Amino acid sequence: MPLPKPHPTSTAIVTGASSGIGADIARELARRGHGVTLVARREDRLRDLAAELSGTVRVEVIACDVADAEQRARLFDTVAERGLTADILVNNAGIGTIDAVANSPVEAEIAQVRVNVEAVIDLTTRAVQQMVPRRRGAILNVGSVSGFIPQPGQSGYAGTKAFVQRYSEGLRAELAGTGVTVAVLCPGPVHTEFVQSAGLDSDGYPPFLYMPSREVARIGIDALDGDRGVVVAGLAMRIVSRLMRLAPQRLLLPALVRQNPGLKRVRA
Repeated sequence: MPLPKPHPTSTAIVTGASSGIGADIARELARRGHGVTLVARREDRLRDLAAELSGTVRVEVIACDVADAEQRARLFDTVAERGLTADILVNNAGIGTIDAVANSPVEAEIAQVRVNVEAVIDLTTRAVQQMVPRRRGAILNVGSVSGFIPQPGQSGYAGTKAFVQRYSEGLRAELAGTGVTVAVLCPGPVHTEFVQSAGLDSDGYPPFLYMPSREVARIGIDALDGDRGVVVAGLAMRIVSRLMRLAPQRLLLPALVRQNPGLKRVRA
């Protein structure tokens, strides 16, 4: 089932749209003629992106912290109040710690579960319950290759992304034949603000594996449009992630401990 066709009263909700992959997913959807509803905490950045895109499609801005249950609960109502139907949902908002659990603030560890897991379940459930009766809709959940294997130094983050993948795969099978499709995009390292927000210069991956967020966004929307399920962004990352999954964990995990910059910071 491809993406629903653009319509003047339909919109694509994109969370975490203030920067990085989320902003570029919004750009890619707009390029394909879809109206977009930009969602994030930083309204000023959303306004800047809205100004960029508003000449081509209808753009709405909703300031919302997806970690806040009350704000999430109002999101689809706000879209409906503006006379729009959410035909596409992109759960892109995500945060993560890069640190030893022994040194990481409890609040930071819990916050990534609220954003990466709780918000995904909440918004996806609300979207599905609107889309299935219409027999039309598409949901893209942004996971990570970190969800394929344990990640020392990012244990909580990797766990949340493993959830996103399994949840999306199960839901995809559940919705077969309903007219609603689900895909999960699994990027490797991307040139965004994610690593800098963790107080680091690098996440330990070699430079050749990094991809521009614009290219990752295109791959994600192509996957959704092509009804392709789980998609790893980029040939190099597909090869590396497959090798990592095949490698014996007794050898792989110590190597990951040595290369993780958060753990290096602890040992320094």
